[in-house]
Amino acid sequence: MIEASLLADLVTELPHAVRYQRLMNAMREYFRCGAVALLRLDGDSLRPLAAEGLVLETLGRRFIIAQHPRLAAILASRRPVCFPSDSSLPDPYDGLLESCVGEPLPVHDCMGVSLYVDGALWGAVTLDALQEGTFDARAQQDLARFTLIIEASVRVTRLEQERRNLALMRQDGDRRGVAQEEGEIIGSSDSIRNLLRELDVVADSELPVLLMGETGVGKELFARRLHSRSPRRERPLIHVNCAALPESLAESELFGHSKGAFSGASADRAGRFEAAQGGVIFLDEVGELPLGVQAKLLRTLQNGEIQRLGEDQPRQVDVRVIAATNRQLKDSVRAGDFRADLYHRLSVYPVWIPPLRERGSDVLVLAGHFLELNRSRLGVRSLRLSRAAEQALCAYSWPGNVRELEHVISRAALKAISRGANRNDIVTLDAALLDLDYGDAMSAPRENPLSESVSYPRVRSLRAVVEDCQREVIRESVNRHDGSWAAAARELEVDSSNLHKMAKKLGLK
Repeated sequence: MIEASLLADLVTELPHAVRYQRLMNAMREYFRCGAVALLRLDGDSLRPLAAEGLVLETLGRRFIIAQHPRLAAILASRRPVCFPSDSSLPDPYDGLLESCVGEPLPVHDCMGVSLYVDGALWGAVTLDALQEGTFDARAQQDLARFTLIIEASVRVTRLEQERRNLALMRQDGDRRGVAQEEGEIIGSSDSIRNLLRELDVVADSELPVLLMGETGVGKELFARRLHSRSPRRERPLIHVNCAALPESLAESELFGHSKGAFSGASADRAGRFEAAQGGVIFLDEVGELPLGVQAKLLRTLQNGEIQRLGEDQPRQVDVRVIAATNRQLKDSVRAGDFRADLYHRLSVYPVWIPPLRERGSDVLVLAGHFLELNRSRLGVRSLRLSRAAEQALCAYSWPGNVRELEHVISRAALKAISRGANRNDIVTLDAALLDLDYGDAMSAPRENPLSESVSYPRVRSLRAVVEDCQREVIRESVNRHDGSWAAAARELEVDSSNLHKMAKKLGLK
């Protein structure tokens, strides 16, 4: 029955994350093991795509193959590899199993198999069981059979992606291939998934896009996503930090200058717009541009013209503009610091990037990513968070967003080592090591400029308030567990069937 349901998934168009997660759930149930993970080969490391039985932060980690001999052995073989229960090789999931969080894995069974797609090494699937003898010869034969289904699922997912890419190329009217993946955007919350879907649609247009969001949300990554999904993806993406441009040189930097245009201009020089010809220019912190330069930028947006400083003749450019700001530009317009006409030109398609505090369980996935980076950098056997630290991260409002989270994890890891933590043990970061500044967090900005304020009546029935609270708690728990209602039921300590009934009553299903 399990294999039949998985085969049915192959003929159903599903988001790849859903298809892979169903695979992991089915395998864990079939093999009666503690944890299963699907990992994709990415350069010199393995990247988890789906997992069952491991803490959520695992999905943010990247396992460098050279540092994990078990993973290296699995990749080196075309057959299932089973490790003796008393193997001395370190396990990459030490401290990450849900059933023994923060503890070294006791004597346990472990096996895995490499995955090949179209003759090329694609990744691996790993299984861990705390019950010795779980992975006998029969289990290894079954894993070999499951490998065929997993590889077929990967092929189907790849074909679906190729079909979408082919449709995009046909819209472009040429034979250009798909660009390499941009810097990774980590997260699977509803807000991020919805945002990425929106960006993929607008990327195919030529509209100017204004990315808005607080400092540290990663606006450059989203600009790169837009570029890589656009018809201009094989042309340059030029990044300009407008806040770093001296006012006296901003015009020359953007539009170029001729020899002798000013003191020190010893030769003709093209500006950033000419460097971006045929591609995309990303104007980061566009709200910091001087008013004089804003007028020239408006002309470029209107007519596709630039004029080098010191020249009389304009030049034509074909450049798409993506801008970003952490300011409320409407307020800057009212204050006279930003041109209203330029604002309307730049914000033809405004996009709000959610702050980290609105991304639910993405906090822990991102934390896992930064934990693995620091584990590798510091030479630690395993680096993880205590349960209290996880709760503290989820409760904090993150005024500095993803950038602040990266700094918090790096600082805590260094503190743990400096205070005597043994690099050969599992190093657990507790809440005190995080040193979160709740004073700053209380004053974190929370306004989304794209949302309208909604007023609620001051007096509401107790039932309505309770139902709102239940609805929010259930929604957050399901999101935190990537849509798994069973996992949410376990976390909330309610019967799974009762949770489904409650969700229907509250309008969540």
